[in-house]
Amino acid sequence: MKYDDGYRSKYVDDRRGASGGGGMGSGGIALLFMLFRRFGFKGLLVGLLIFGALWYCGGGTGLGLSQNEASGEVDPADEPLVALVSVTLDDAQAVWTKEFDEMGKRYPMARLQLFTDSVSSACGRASASTGPFYCPGDQQVYIDLGFYRVLKDRLGAPGDFAQAYVIAHEVGHHVQNQLGALEHRGKGADGGSVRVELQADCYAGIWAHNAKDSKLVQIEAGDLEEALKAAAAIGDDSLQGRGGGTVRPETFSHGTSAQRARWFRIGFDTGDPKQCDTFNATRL
Repeated sequence: MKYDDGYRSKYVDDRRGASGGGGMGSGGIALLFMLFRRFGFKGLLVGLLIFGALWYCGGGTGLGLSQNEASGEVDPADEPLVALVSVTLDDAQAVWTKEFDEMGKRYPMARLQLFTDSVSSACGRASASTGPFYCPGDQQVYIDLGFYRVLKDRLGAPGDFAQAYVIAHEVGHHVQNQLGALEHRGKGADGGSVRVELQADCYAGIWAHNAKDSKLVQIEAGDLEEALKAAAAIGDDSLQGRGGGTVRPETFSHGTSAQRARWFRIGFDTGDPKQCDTFNATRL
């Protein structure tokens, strides 16, 4: 995949190497807004009182929502990855802005937070070991760029297009959040959680389909294979079976390697979000 390695997105916030910070952050504001919408001014008042108490007891950091509390240093070698994340985020969101326009809907832009080691969001605190994630509470994507080393070295899925797939998948969750699809729950091979994740894979394929005509990225030979390999590498069966572990379908939350690769390919081949209806699919 070719892209401008100096590109930076205005929707990417770089929290790497930060050591916390004052204020409640955009996640805290989002949480207060939700309290206000559900409980009115009483809910807002309670939320403010809680934030105030935590601010006092926690040395002025509040809940630290959307604030990175890591103390790591920024690795200059990661700068090309910042560009890749930026390009993919903006390109994917341009695709979904167009798709939402065709649906007669407005697409609200998600933000992406780069962090080191650990981070707090409206969904709670997470460490780098959690992997990249999307938080519907603050509508932001979170990633520690160290995950890409894990993807390459431990999971055997190298390549920039594999890395881009990860971001496109998380943007897919943002799309689901806007369409009300994140409400599905339940683990297991046929559960709601698996269907949510497979749809996000399909949505990542929608981005890859459109990236063929993008001005920000140029797809090269072998890129599709990189993405399919990455999708397969993080299948539930692959992860559980790595190192001789027992594969337990009843605990699946993301789908098998074959399923993840298949649904990405459906999105890539069709470019049609309607083909990504995993919730009514009889075959996953």
